Amino acid sequence: MEQEAIPADRIHRLPSDPERVIFRIEIQRKSPEDPEGSRLVREAHAHGLNGLRACRVERLCFLRTSLPHPDVERLSRLLLIDPILEEFRVLPLPDPSALPPPAGAPHHWIEVTWWPGVTDPAAESLLQAARVAGFDVREAAWGLRFLLWGDLSEGDLHRLAVEVCCNPVIQRYAIDGAVPPPFLEPSPSDRAVEIIPIRELDGTELLALSERRRLALDLEEMRAIQDYFRHVGRDPTDVELETLAQTWSEHCAHKTFRSFIRYTGPAPGAPPDAPPQTMEIHGLLRTYIQAATEQVGRPWVRSAFTDNAGIIAFDERWDLALKVETHNHPSAVEPFGGASTGVGGVIRDILGVSARPIANLDVLCFGPPDLPASELPPGALHPRRIIEGVIHGIEDYGNKMGIPTVCGAVFYHPGYRANPLVFCGCLGLLPRGAHPTSPQPGDLIVVIGGRTGRDGLGGATFSSAALEGELSAARGAVQIGHPILEKQLTEVILQARDEQLYHAITDCGAGGLSSAVGEMGRRLGATVHLDRVPLKDQSLRPWEIWLSESQERMVLAIPPENWPRFQALCALHGVEAAAIGTFEATGQLRLFYAGRLVGELSMAFLHEGRPQRVLEARWAPAPSRPSRSLTPAPGPARALLALLSHPNIRSREDILRRYDHEVQGATVIKPLVGVASHGPSDAVVLAPPETLPSHGPIAGIALAVGLAPLYGEHDPYVMAWAAIDEAFRNLVAVGADPDYVALLDNFCWGDPRDPEQLGALVRCAQGCFDAARAYRAPFISGKDSLHNVYVDAEGRAHAIPGTLLITAVGRVPDLQRTVTMDFKRPGDAIYLIGESRPELAGSHYRLIVPGTSPETDRPPQPVPQALDRMRALHQAITAGLVQACHDLSEGGLGVALAEMCLAGRLGATIDLRRVPGALLAHADEEVLFSESMGRFLVEVRPEDAPAFEALMAGHPAARIGEVTADGSLRVIGLDGSERIHLPIEALEQAW
Repeated sequence: MEQEAIPADRIHRLPSDPERVIFRIEIQRKSPEDPEGSRLVREAHAHGLNGLRACRVERLCFLRTSLPHPDVERLSRLLLIDPILEEFRVLPLPDPSALPPPAGAPHHWIEVTWWPGVTDPAAESLLQAARVAGFDVREAAWGLRFLLWGDLSEGDLHRLAVEVCCNPVIQRYAIDGAVPPPFLEPSPSDRAVEIIPIRELDGTELLALSERRRLALDLEEMRAIQDYFRHVGRDPTDVELETLAQTWSEHCAHKTFRSFIRYTGPAPGAPPDAPPQTMEIHGLLRTYIQAATEQVGRPWVRSAFTDNAGIIAFDERWDLALKVETHNHPSAVEPFGGASTGVGGVIRDILGVSARPIANLDVLCFGPPDLPASELPPGALHPRRIIEGVIHGIEDYGNKMGIPTVCGAVFYHPGYRANPLVFCGCLGLLPRGAHPTSPQPGDLIVVIGGRTGRDGLGGATFSSAALEGELSAARGAVQIGHPILEKQLTEVILQARDEQLYHAITDCGAGGLSSAVGEMGRRLGATVHLDRVPLKDQSLRPWEIWLSESQERMVLAIPPENWPRFQALCALHGVEAAAIGTFEATGQLRLFYAGRLVGELSMAFLHEGRPQRVLEARWAPAPSRPSRSLTPAPGPARALLALLSHPNIRSREDILRRYDHEVQGATVIKPLVGVASHGPSDAVVLAPPETLPSHGPIAGIALAVGLAPLYGEHDPYVMAWAAIDEAFRNLVAVGADPDYVALLDNFCWGDPRDPEQLGALVRCAQGCFDAARAYRAPFISGKDSLHNVYVDAEGRAHAIPGTLLITAVGRVPDLQRTVTMDFKRPGDAIYLIGESRPELAGSHYRLIVPGTSPETDRPPQPVPQALDRMRALHQAITAGLVQACHDLSEGGLGVALAEMCLAGRLGATIDLRRVPGALLAHADEEVLFSESMGRFLVEVRPEDAPAFEALMAGHPAARIGEVTADGSLRVIGLDGSERIHLPIEALEQAW
C-alpha cells in the first residue's frame, strides 16, 4: 500500500537495538458492516453510555523487526489479514504524536493493548508463523482501535474504555491518541535476594509482615516459621518465605478441611431443629469425604485424593481420570483470562496423571445480568461483562485445544454479583497402569512448555483471601492462557508416557515451580537451579521465578538416560524443555541462582510443619419466619411460563453452540437432544474410539453434575443430598449403572473463620457423607475454594451463598440401551417415579411467587431409598422398556414435562390426581412445582407397560398420562378441572 514516508529520525527504535524498527500495522474491514462495533454500542448503552451512536473496530499489530518496509507489507498480506474482507496500512512507528489520524473522521477513538509482560498468545502464534514463512521478527503484539461517533464527554470516554473496551487489570488504553507498543524494555537479570528479619518480631509485627507481603498466613503459622528459623539460626530469604506461604496457603494446603473443628449444631442426619450437640471433628476431609469413600469400598476406584485427579477403572484395558477445579477470584478480576486458564489448568491436571483429555465441563455461577450498576462494590466488573468474558474464555481454550465441552450448568443469584464461581472440569482416558508416580534419586527435574514470566505471581495466596478494594491491584495474580501451546504439550506428554520416559509428572499450577517440585520431591529432596528456568522476562527475581504461575508448564522426573530422547520429542513438537535440577535423597529443598544458595528448607517442615488450625463452628436453622400472605398466585399456566423463562431454567443453547461438543468424535448423547437438537440432555455419554471392543456390547462413559445452592440457604445438609441426588438422576436417566458412579466434590464458601459460615460448611460435609453412603458412591477427588467474600463500598464483607458442586461420572453398560429425554411417540404412557411432596422452600417457584406457608416451607428432603428405585429404573432401561427419561429438578414436574414436550415436538396430557404423593398437597402448584428429590418422568410404550410396572413394583411409580399428537401440554388439576392447556410454541417461546 502506498504510504507517506516518515523521516528516519522520527522512526521509533528500542534503545538497546537501534537496528530493529517497530512497525505498526492497522487493519480495517472493507465492509461498512461491523458486527463487533454494533455489539459494543449495545453494551455501551447497557452501561448508560447512550451518547455513543456508532463504532467501528480495527485491529492493530506491532512488529519489532529489521525487515524493510516492503517485506513487512508482504508479511501483513500473507499472515495478518483476510484479503477479501480486510485492508491494512503499515506505519514505521514514530513518536505517537506524529501518527496520522484514523480514516473516517471519527469523533473520538480508543486504542487498547496488553500491558507489557502479559502473555499474548496470538502474538506468539504470529511469531511462529513468521519464522516458518522465513520472516525475521523479534517481537509481536496485538491491539485494538475503537473508532467512535457520538456525543461523548471525557468522562464518558474513560468509562467506555474501562467498562466496555478493555480490562485495566491486563490492558492499557489511550484516548484520541496512539497507545504505545506493549514491548518490555530489555532489562538485566535481577539477582537480588532479600533477607526477611523475622526472628525478633512480636505477634503484631508478624501479622503485619504477612499482610504486607500478602502471605495470607495467620499468627500461629507465622510463629511456626519464626521458630523454624530460630532453630536453624538465621532469618529466611524472600524465596523461602514465599515458598512457605504458597505451600501453606488455603488453596494448596486445604487448611480448613484439615483443621480441628469444635462444632455445635444438629447431629449428622438429624433434622435442623434437633437439639444442638457439640462434637470434635479431626478434619472435614478425613472425617467425611475420605471416610465415605473408604466405607463405600468400591473395588473399581484406582486412585482417590492422592494425585492431580481421581482415577477409576472403565474396563480391563482403560481407566478414567476426572478433576474439577475452581477459578473464581481470577475470573472476577479478568473473566476471559480467569476462565481460560481455569480450563487450561484442569486439563493439565489430567495430563498430570498421564491421561489423554477427552472432554471438558464447566459450571458457572453469576450475578444477575440485569443487576443495577449501583449495587456493585467499587472496582467490581458488572455481571454482564463477567458472563461474556467467562463464556468466551471457556470457548476459546477448549475449542482451540480440540477437546469437546460437553457438560455443565449456569446459575444466577445476586450473591455472586462480585464473586462469580467458575468450575472447570476435565475427563481423561489412560491405559491401565500407564501412570508412574515415584521420582527416583538422580532423576532430572525437567520443566516443559511456556516460559516463566511475571503473570500469576501470588495466585495461590490471592485465591486464599477475600476480594477487597480495587481489583486492578491484583494484576500480578492474573494469567493469560495459550491453548495452542498446551495442545503441543499434550502431544509430548502422551508420547513420552507411551515410551515410558518419565518416573513422575505433575502440572505447574498454583504456586508454580515451588508447588510442582515441592510436591514431587517431598519424600526425597531436590536441588533446583533457578537461573536455568527459561524466562520471558529477564528481570524476574529468584523468588518470582520460583513462584510464578505462568501457564502451560509441566514438571517431570526424567532419568538422565532418557533425557536425550525426551529432548528430541519436545523439539519435534516445538515445545521448550529445560533440566533445572535433580531429585536427591537429602530430605532438603535447595534452591540456587547463579551458583549462590538462595533457599534451603526441610521437606518435612515445608509439608508437615504447618500448625493445625483450631476453629469454632456452629450452625442452627434460621429463625422461623411468620407465615405471611403469598404474592397473588399467577395460576399454574402463567407460573409454568414464568419458570421456563427464568434465567436458571431457560435454554442454554446460545451458550452451548459456542462450545464444540463434537470434536474427537466420541459424543454419543450430546448436551442438546431431541428432534431439533435443542432439548436439555440430562447427561452426556461418550464412547472414545480406542475403548471400542471388537465384539459384544459397547460401553460408554456418562458425565453429569448436581447443583442446588438455593437449598443451602435453608439447610446445607439438604443441599448436599440434593446435589448428589441430582447428579445421580442425571446419569441414570441416560442409561448409566447406578452401582458404577464416582463423585467429585467442589465446595465454594465464604470466610471459614466465621463460625456460622464454617458451621454451614460442616453441615454440608455431613450431608455429603450420608448421601454418598446411601448411594454407595465414592468420592475420588475434590477441591475447596474458600474466602469467596467481597467488600462493599461501606467496607462490609459479603459472602457468596455456600455452594456445593457435585460432578458424577458413570458407566453405561451398553450404548444400544441409552435413553434421551425427548418424547418419542404419541400414545405412549407417561410414568412418574418418586413422590411429589409439598416442599417449596428454596424452589424456583418461590422465586417467582415469593412468600411462606407452614405447609410447604421446607426444602426437599433426602430420600434414603432412592438408590433402590434407580436400580429398578436402570433394569427397565437395560431391558429396552423406556423410550424417554428425564429427571425432575428446577421447576419440578411442570418444567420437566414441558421440556420433554418441546424437545420431542409432541404434546402430553397428565392428571395430577395420579401423581404419587399428591394426596399431601393443598394446591396444584405444590404438585407441579415442588422439587422433591428422587423423581423421574418416563415414557413407556403401551405394550411394555406391564413389564415396566412389574419392575417398578414396590417403588412409588404411577402412570399419570400419555404423549399426544396435538402439540399441546394439558394438565388436569387435583379438582379434576383443566389447569394448563398450552401449545408447544408457547412453551418454547418462554423457554
